[in-house]
Amino acid sequence: MKRDHGEGITTAMTVLGAIEAGGTKFVCGIGNERGEVLERASFPTTTPAETMENVIAFFEGKGIEALGVGSFGPIDPIEGSDTYGYITTTPKPHWGNYNLIGKLKEHFDVPMGFDTDVNGAALGESIWGAAKGLDNCLYITIGTGIGAGALVGGKLVHGLSHPEMGHILVRRHPEDNYEGTCPYHGDCLEGLAAGPALEKRWKVKGHELSVDHPAWEMEAHYLAQALMSYILILSPQKIIMGGGVMKQDQLFPLIRTKLQQLLNGYVQHSSLTTEIEQYIVSPGLGDNAGLCGALALAKEKLNS
Repeated sequence: MKRDHGEGITTAMTVLGAIEAGGTKFVCGIGNERGEVLERASFPTTTPAETMENVIAFFEGKGIEALGVGSFGPIDPIEGSDTYGYITTTPKPHWGNYNLIGKLKEHFDVPMGFDTDVNGAALGESIWGAAKGLDNCLYITIGTGIGAGALVGGKLVHGLSHPEMGHILVRRHPEDNYEGTCPYHGDCLEGLAAGPALEKRWKVKGHELSVDHPAWEMEAHYLAQALMSYILILSPQKIIMGGGVMKQDQLFPLIRTKLQQLLNGYVQHSSLTTEIEQYIVSPGLGDNAGLCGALALAKEKLNS
C-alpha cells in the first residue's frame, strides 16, 4: 500500500492481516504497522468450513504481507509442535483439534503469527495502547469466558503451552452457593465469574443488573483474588481488564479496593497504593484490542 507524503514522495506501508478468532464471531481486518485498522468485517463462528470460507474470501486479493491470528483456545502456539496452529481441546462444537493455521497456509503464503486472543491483546496494548512502552503487562478479558495474556520482559509467556489464567482456583464468596459453569473445574475463576456464571446465578444477563446489585461486589471478590495471584507471580507493570463484563464501569473501583484489602500492604509500590486507578485500567485500544493484538502478532512475525 502506497501513501503520499508530499513532494511526490511515496513510501511503502506494510499491509498486515489480522484475525480475532472468537467463539462467537471471527473479526477480520486489514491494517498496518502503526496499529491502524483500515478495513474490518466480522462473521459468526459456525462450523470451521463455513467460517473459514468467509475468512479466506475476506483476505483474497488484499495483498497482505503477514497475517496475525489471536484465537480462542485452548490452542497450540508452540512452533515445532506436531499440533502447532491448532485449536485443541475447546468445548466449542466442531472446532476441537482444528488446524486453523494449516487451513490459512493453504491459501496465503505469508508469515503468520499465532497466539491466544488475550496474549495478542497484551502485545497490542504494550505497543499502541494502555501499556505502551512497558515490557511487562497483563491483559485479562472477562466475558463468555475468562482468559489472560502476559507480556514479561518484552516477550509473551509460553511454556508447555500458553497460560490459562482463567482457570485458577479462588476462595468462594461466603454468600455464593452457585456450583460454577466450567465443564472441567466447576468453580474455578471462569466457572464463578465469567458472563454465563453471572447470568445463571442471578437469572438475568449481567447488563440487566443494576449498578448497585450485590452481584458486582461478589464479582469483584473473585476478580480481585485473581489479580492478587497474578501480581504476586508475574509482577506486571500494568493490568488491563477488558471483555463484556468489564463494560460495567462500577466494577473497577470495587476490584481496586478489594485488591488493596487482600494485599494488605504486602507489596509496597505506588501503583498498588496511591496510583491504583492508573494501574488497573480498561483497554487503551478499546473494542479494537483483540484485532490490534492480531496486527501486533503479524508485525512481530514479519520482523522476526
